[in-house]
Amino acid sequence: MSDLTQDAATRTFLDHRELLFSIVYSMLGSVADTEDVLQETWLGWSSREGIENPRAYLVRIAVNAALARRTSINRRKEQYYGPWLPEPIVAPEDPVERTETVSTAMLVVLETLTPLERAVFVLHEVFGYQHTEIAGMLDRTPQAVRQLAHRAREHVQARRPRFTADPTVQHAVTERFVAAIVGGDLNALMEVLAPDVTLWADGGGKARAAGLHPLQGRDKIARLIIGDATRRPVPSLGVQYRTVGGDPCALLFAGDTTPYAVIVLDLDGGVVAGIYAVTNPDKLSHLVEVDR
Repeated sequence: MSDLTQDAATRTFLDHRELLFSIVYSMLGSVADTEDVLQETWLGWSSREGIENPRAYLVRIAVNAALARRTSINRRKEQYYGPWLPEPIVAPEDPVERTETVSTAMLVVLETLTPLERAVFVLHEVFGYQHTEIAGMLDRTPQAVRQLAHRAREHVQARRPRFTADPTVQHAVTERFVAAIVGGDLNALMEVLAPDVTLWADGGGKARAAGLHPLQGRDKIARLIIGDATRRPVPSLGVQYRTVGGDPCALLFAGDTTPYAVIVLDLDGGVVAGIYAVTNPDKLSHLVEVDR
C-alpha cells in the first residue's frame, strides 16, 4: 500500500471513528475494550483496498469484533465483586454534541440481553440501521434479525419506565441529591427518592460500595448513604455537574484531581427511581483527562 493510499485510509477511518466508538461502546459498556476493538478495526481496514462503501465495511468489522469481545467481558463480569456498571464517559463542560447516546439506565438493561440481541437493538433502535443492513453485517437472514429485534425490544420495554425526565429537572434533582448527602440531611434525601428506588453501587471490591447486590427501598438506601457519609467522610470532596450518555451526572473528586465517583440518577415522575454510582477507580482512571 502506497503512502498516499495509507493516508487516505487513515483519514477515512478517523472520519468514522466517533460513530464506531459510539456503536461499540453501546455494545460493550467498557472504554478500554472499545478502544481495543477500534484498534482491531483499524488493522482490518488498513490492510484492505478498493472498498466501495467504507462506512458499511468499518461498521461491520467493528460490530463483529465487539461481539467476539463480549466473551471475555462476560467472563470478567462473572468474577466481578458486586454490581457491574458501564464505565462512565463524562462529557467535558463544553461537549461536541453526539447525535446518538445511550443512557446509563439503558446500558444496564442492555446487559441483560444476549450479545446478538444487544447488537441488533443498538444498531436498529439507536443508530437507525435497517434490518436488511444488519443482516448483512451479522451474516444472518433479515427474518432472523427481525426476530432478534422483536425479542430485544420487548425485553427492554418491560424493564424501562416510559417516563423520560427533562434534563433540566434531572440536573436540579441531582444537585439536591448531592447537597443532601454532603450536608448529611436525611430528610432532604428522602424527599427526592421514590419509595421503591434502587441503588447500583459499583466499587469493584476496590472502593466503597453498598454490597454484592443492588439495594432497593427509600428508607434503607437513604439511611445507608447518610450513615456512610457521616461515618467515613471524604476530605476536600469537590463536585462538578456534567453529562453521561446525555444524562446529567455528578462527577465527584477527592482532593483536587482524583476522581472519586460518578453518580447518575434515573428519574420517574420527578423523583429518583434509580441511582447508579461508580466508585471503582479502574473505571474512573480515564476521567483524569476530563478538563476541570
